[in-house]
Formats: sequence, structure tokens, C-alpha cells
Amino acid sequence: MTAVTDNQVVLGIDIGGSGVKGAPVDTTTGQLTAERIRIDTPQPATPKAVTKVFADVAGHFAWRGPIGATMPGVVKQGVLLTAANIDKSWIDTDAAKLFGEATGCPVTVLNDADAAGIAEMHFGAGKGRRGVVVMITLGTGIGCAVFNDGVLLPNTELGHLEINGHDAESRASARVREEHDLSFRRWARRVDVYLDRIDALLWPDLIIIGGGVSRKAHKFFPYLSTRAELVAATLQNEAGIVGAAMMADGHP
Repeated sequence: MTAVTDNQVVLGIDIGGSGVKGAPVDTTTGQLTAERIRIDTPQPATPKAVTKVFADVAGHFAWRGPIGATMPGVVKQGVLLTAANIDKSWIDTDAAKLFGEATGCPVTVLNDADAAGIAEMHFGAGKGRRGVVVMITLGTGIGCAVFNDGVLLPNTELGHLEINGHDAESRASARVREEHDLSFRRWARRVDVYLDRIDALLWPDLIIIGGGVSRKAHKFFPYLSTRAELVAATLQNEAGIVGAAMMADGHP
């Protein structure tokens, strides 16, 4: 595939606990400019193994420009300070440097839920919304991004709130629903408890539910009763890719 050189098109790569997804993104519209590629996250998801997959995704597009990347953990100046659903050897690893050396491209790294939230606030369900908006991604784990009047408070790891003695994502993530073969009704009760805790702490005006399961919002939204307005993400599983590309292109 021919490399994209338009400076408004940036490669976004979304690294999760189960898959690594990437595609070039037109950062002025939020649209993917080529079909995305997905590769299973290697197990164990060590820095060496994940970096190889990262380079494979970039190589698929013959990429020679800026890359935005997401990681499931707290990220500061490109360094991971926590690691959720990937190998703990990522902690204190400079992911931006590692990915940059592997691809020969400048790489911007940020938290995966923050990236998804940025995309939804610019192009999706949060566009034009003021006040406190919380983006919750339900996937392998639970990610969280918090905005006030469109401004991100980065690295809010509220997917790890303790609820009834358990880490929230160990009870209410989409992976848990699949692994325990829970009905949407039964799983929604767990999600509702979690959302009520978020509501009690932050009093959001809007909660956006993202992740792949957002495509099935009609199956569980009727069982949710949280106070805040609740909507499904419109960019769904592409939000992380889009948000990562936006950040690499200099969007706030």
C-alpha cells in the first residue's frame, strides 16, 4: 500500500488487551481513509511483542509520517505508569520512544479511553456538549475519560474504582459479560451499579458509552437507570484510532 503523505491524514493505532487496530485518519473529518487493520494482541503482551505488532500495522500502510497510539494505562510524556490488560513490564517503559524506533516515525502516545473520548467530543456523541461529559469504554477492561466544557482531564482511571470489594472492570467490562455468558439484562445491572458510582462522584451532564459493545446499546440501555443522560458512542470501536491520530496531529 502506498504511504499517505497528506499532513491532514495521520495514522492512528489503538492498542487494547485483545486487539491492535490501526488506520489512517483524516483529522479534519474524523473519517478513516483506508480500511482498518486488526491484529490480535500478543500474549503475553510484552513491550517487545506489542512493538512488533505496532510496526506491522504501520508497515501495512507503508507509513512514513506522524503516528498516534493509544495504550491501556496511565501515560505521561509517552511513558506508561500503569498497565491494564497488558504485561506489567510496560510500567515505566517509554512507549513513544520504543514505537518511534521501530517505525522510524514520530509517535504520540496517550491513554486509550482519553483518545476515544477526544474523538467522540470532536466528531461524535459529545460534539458541542458543554458541562461535565464522561466517556466510558466497555471492552476488555473499562476505560474512562472526563471532560469539562470540552477540556480533557487526562488519565482518569475510574474503570478501577472499587465496588463491593471488586475492581469495577472485573465485574462490569464487556469481556466479563462474554466470559461468564451473562445476559444483557444481568450484565446491565452490574454496569448500572458502576455508572451510579460515577454519577455520585462526578455528577456528569452526559455519559457516553463506547467500546465495541456500544453497537449493541439497544440490548442493554433499557436496563440502565443512571441519573445522567446516557448515549451510545457514534464512532464505536474506531474512536481510539481517530483520537490517537488527532493528538498526533496536534489537536488539544
